[in-house]
Amino acid sequence: MGTVGLSFGAATSGQGFDVATTVAQIQAASSAIETPWQNQLTALQAQDTVFTTLGTDLASLSSSIEALTDADGVFSNKEGSSSDPNTISLTSSDPTAAAGSHTVVVNSLATTSSEVTSAISNASDTLSGSLTITVNGSSQEIDVNSGNGNNTLSSLASAVNSADIGVTAEVLTDSSGSRLSLESNTSGAAGQITITGSLNDSSTGSSVGFTSGQPGADASLIVDGTPITSSSNSVTNAIPGVTFQLLQADKGTAGVQIEITNDNADINTAVGNLVSAYNQVVKDISGQVGNDSSGNPEPLSGSPVLAQLQNSLSSALFGGSASGSISNLVQLGITVDASGNGTLDLDTDTLDSALNSNFSDVMGFFQNTGSFGVSLMNTVDSLGGDGASTDLIPLAQAQNASQESSLNTDITNENALLATQKTQLTDELNTANQVLQAIPSQLDEVNSIFDSLTGFNPNAQD
Repeated sequence: MGTVGLSFGAATSGQGFDVATTVAQIQAASSAIETPWQNQLTALQAQDTVFTTLGTDLASLSSSIEALTDADGVFSNKEGSSSDPNTISLTSSDPTAAAGSHTVVVNSLATTSSEVTSAISNASDTLSGSLTITVNGSSQEIDVNSGNGNNTLSSLASAVNSADIGVTAEVLTDSSGSRLSLESNTSGAAGQITITGSLNDSSTGSSVGFTSGQPGADASLIVDGTPITSSSNSVTNAIPGVTFQLLQADKGTAGVQIEITNDNADINTAVGNLVSAYNQVVKDISGQVGNDSSGNPEPLSGSPVLAQLQNSLSSALFGGSASGSISNLVQLGITVDASGNGTLDLDTDTLDSALNSNFSDVMGFFQNTGSFGVSLMNTVDSLGGDGASTDLIPLAQAQNASQESSLNTDITNENALLATQKTQLTDELNTANQVLQAIPSQLDEVNSIFDSLTGFNPNAQD
């Protein structure tokens, strides 16, 4: 600790000294103990900023890997096409759909059973009788009379709908009169409507009969040489994982070609995202090696955390087991940049070629147990990709936070001590200063007393 000098001239001058400046000088020397604490705190906070950036980088990398390792990710995406979209329209495909070509011949479409009554000139005529409606093997009798409140076309339609027997009833009206229409809620042969009983128009005394609007029939088609029937024109079981809509029967016998292909474009994008995310991590790690432009060490320069990040990521590029014909990243067009900076390059032509010739092996390289993709995901997540508190980056941040808390406590305590010291010093030095400033007047008093005792007056004239 340095020394602090007091400047107050001759002791008898009464000049005194600057108390505030003196206190500041004394405290400056005392507060020097805080300097290394403040420096360490600043260094830790700079590390925190870098740790946050690296954590964000690793989270992005983890997300990009997940798109490739997830069974429902980009490898599950399929594209389809129909050679005759007027006959067959592709609706959807799910992850179980396999790439390939299929021939579908549509012999006939599925139809839905319907029944309609003969025309009644006045829709408000009173009806009577009893109807038994059978559909899907289930029968329901409806007694038509005024007591049941269902003895007009509209009220009978409401009664049928309320009975919930698998048909939908409505009243149709045109120039010839009004009719009760019944349509099955189930398409195909299983939804065939059968009606027994009788219905009469009490207002005219005539019988009201039912005729078939169209029978319920299953669609008939041939898929890759195998005859298939479908109760619906939306076919979901003919080609695994593929749903298509039958729009009309084939006009010829060649059939319609259905092509199911893998979505290479989305996979290319996902692999490109992986490479970009990996490169960002590498660049931010490399930026912490050595000194900055001013010659000062980067916040994580020499940090064991930085070394572990570098080693773990580098090793992960060569980890994981082979999948069939695919055993390394080079076969997918992923290579280490020739500049030696540790980043990756992607050749999409090579990746496309691998996908076209060995799609399942490429998928397995990312998704199989112990594969490259799964191994890389585990490594990245252990470094901080999933944000778990036990990961490398979160642990380093927690350790810094603990040190910062301790340093802040020390600084707070020291500042409190300095504040108390300042008060004490100010009081003591103010007292000393008052003594110094009073010396001349005290000397004058002494001289006056001396003169009165001796009769000597140095100022008297001879």
